[in-house]
Amino acid sequence: MKIGLALILLSIAAMFIRAFTIEGDTVWLKLVLQKTLLIGMLIMSLSKDKEEDEMTMSLRAQSYAIAFIVGVVYALVMPYVEFGVSNVVNSGGEAYKDLGDFQVLLFMLMIQLMFYHTLKRYR
Repeated sequence: MKIGLALILLSIAAMFIRAFTIEGDTVWLKLVLQKTLLIGMLIMSLSKDKEEDEMTMSLRAQSYAIAFIVGVVYALVMPYVEFGVSNVVNSGGEAYKDLGDFQVLLFMLMIQLMFYHTLKRYR
């Protein structure tokens, strides 16, 4: 859990530093930091608790199922919401944009971690 949290914090800090100080073409750095953030969240998601039993394993499985369902709905609905809002805000017809893999995976991992800790708290 601590390793995953450290990776997340380091990658977010590096993203801010890259955004405000580094100029030029740093697309490769952006991709590396995004992948590092996802790996940190995945490590947090898979890490075992101090008291790992059948109940926590069941809660983890439930949170993965919820994250999958919410992630699929998000991936299906969000491009149309973004398209509609951008056309309302910008009067010149905006093009339809599909979600990227990073955005969907980040959303699903955030939902899984949030639901797991919420379910664990109220068990």
